[in-house]
Amino acid sequence: MRWPVLPAALLLLLMFAVPAWACLPGFEAATTLTGNGQSLSFRSDPAPMPLGKPFALEIAICPPPRGLAVDAHMPAHRHGMNYRPSIRDLGGGRYRAEGLMLHMPGAWEFVFDIEGGAGRARLTSAYTVR
Repeated sequence: MRWPVLPAALLLLLMFAVPAWACLPGFEAATTLTGNGQSLSFRSDPAPMPLGKPFALEIAICPPPRGLAVDAHMPAHRHGMNYRPSIRDLGGGRYRAEGLMLHMPGAWEFVFDIEGGAGRARLTSAYTVR
């Protein structure tokens, strides 16, 4: 009588595992952040992020949000980038933010503002450029 329980348990496991698998970013992410029911992975293009040169961020968010804003600032200096990035929605929770530039060396913080099903989430990631 134990045998029918095993297939049912496997089916239940797959029901919860498949949505998580379907939400994987599909690229080797340099950084993954989570908060308020959202998971965000990103990597830079080119990698590593250059000093004083434009670069882009490839971003994947699970579950796909309704909106996304990306910025970077230097907390110790109390200023941000000299440029505002443009964000392109690639569909399925994937985005490409272009036109970012870290114009001076030091400690930076990336800020991702996500408008999702559970409300707003602000996820941050520290990065030092040399």
